[in-house]
Amino acid sequence: SDLQKQGERGELLQPLIFVLLVLCSVLLYFRVSLMDPGFVKPEEEEGEDKGQGVVISQIPCDIKLRRCGYCLVKQPMRAKHCQLCQQCVRRYDHHCPWLENCVGERNHPLFIVYLSVQLVVLLWGGHVAWSGLYFEQSQEWLQHNIFLLVSFLLILIFTIVVLLLLVSHLYLISCNTTTWEFMSHHRISYLRHSELENPFDQGIILNLWRFFC
Repeated sequence: SDLQKQGERGELLQPLIFVLLVLCSVLLYFRVSLMDPGFVKPEEEEGEDKGQGVVISQIPCDIKLRRCGYCLVKQPMRAKHCQLCQQCVRRYDHHCPWLENCVGERNHPLFIVYLSVQLVVLLWGGHVAWSGLYFEQSQEWLQHNIFLLVSFLLILIFTIVVLLLLVSHLYLISCNTTTWEFMSHHRISYLRHSELENPFDQGIILNLWRFFC
């Protein structure tokens, strides 16, 4: 059959890989949106001081961990209370409305993987849509290609959004800062009173290593 011949020639490999990437993207979406982003639990307070990680000497010692005014747990360094999730999140980055979940200490690396896979899927889909277009200045051409043209434009818009989001996150990760810390630097006590603009920055290589590994 034609399908068997295409399989023997390897012509089905690329569509199969594309479908697997789409499936992987969907699974990553649900994984990131449903997993615990790093909610602070009240029973973890006793070991909080020991679990703060590397001690940063540039942070003034008089800055003490405080209790959250909403859920009353003792907030670790870099944690923030999310009004939508109604809980404090470790190494809080932002609350993603598309995921309906916070991006924090536990799911941030997986969120970056999800964005990367999604970008590959969009670029591949955009290439397929573009390769199927042939341009003619006629109403008949527009009627036959309007769906493909609209699809390409939508894919292009989503590609730009995902690309900008991924690049911005990789930049912040390389500086060992979060979206919340970057946007609200002047309102965060351990950053406002620090000797350095970013006391957590340990160099690009070490920052990336600690984040992903």
